[in-house]
Amino acid sequence: MALSYGRKFVHAGDEIIISAMEHHSNIVPWQMLCEQTGAQLRVIPINDAGELLLDEFAAMLNSKVKLVAVNHISNALGTINPVKRVIELAHSHDIPVLIDGAQAVPHLKVDVRELDCDFYAFSGHKLCGPTGIGVLYGKSRWLESMPPVFGGGDMIASVSFEKTTYNSLPYKFEAGTPNIADAIGLGVAIDYLNGIGLDKIAAYEHELLDYATETIGAIPGVTIIGTAREKASVLSFTIDGIHPHDIGTILDQEGIAVRAGHHCAQPVMKRFGVPATARASFAFYNTKEEIDALAEGIQKTIEVFS
Repeated sequence: MALSYGRKFVHAGDEIIISAMEHHSNIVPWQMLCEQTGAQLRVIPINDAGELLLDEFAAMLNSKVKLVAVNHISNALGTINPVKRVIELAHSHDIPVLIDGAQAVPHLKVDVRELDCDFYAFSGHKLCGPTGIGVLYGKSRWLESMPPVFGGGDMIASVSFEKTTYNSLPYKFEAGTPNIADAIGLGVAIDYLNGIGLDKIAAYEHELLDYATETIGAIPGVTIIGTAREKASVLSFTIDGIHPHDIGTILDQEGIAVRAGHHCAQPVMKRFGVPATARASFAFYNTKEEIDALAEGIQKTIEVFS
């Protein structure tokens, strides 16, 4: 998508804006595009709580900016970004906005028309679906003007040795045989979550987050990384004097699954001055009793290294 967009709209001297809390997947493609076109990548700073500095973002907007690409929810911090306001500010300069919704769609009810974003992308496995499939929503005004990414069957209207004409949307971007089985699986996963109710899921997960923040944050030596006022059910933390990989190993031995590392968000780790964090992610199937078990596991980890 980055290459297809770049071929049409991005040139030397132009700018692309991302945030300081992006996953690598929303950094690397734009860096590659900048290398190919001579454009410049600019970064929206964040405060110590892990929140976007919107005033500084507004000051960055000008006629050179050809795209703003930010995540809806940070996978490393749990911050829920004010993407609607980001979109409004960008649109006031007629700048399109791409939202990385991979972390948002399992936890929030998302309406792309209400947000008025130009592009919205997410992966299937984040919302109980299969791996290897995802969704890219785009407004027709942009998709119609972008060239195809791949050539092959079904993305054509007609082919001759003299000229090929491309199919209409969305087929123009669907070269070859579609991933039919996983598309069906993703549809079932979406129906499953809708059946539970995303509003109910969001409310319950917020309750879990509040409980975990209070419980884990009260343990001496534990520092929570990412304390935004608006957060999803992600708790990233460090323990004084203990590497997150060691935290993850001991918790694993206790039957507690956390993620330890830089979470494919190395710039975030650099911003907060840590090599990595341990991250507990809570979903609608988790319980407060499991959070209590996590707290006990953290206490045991501290004891082992004391």
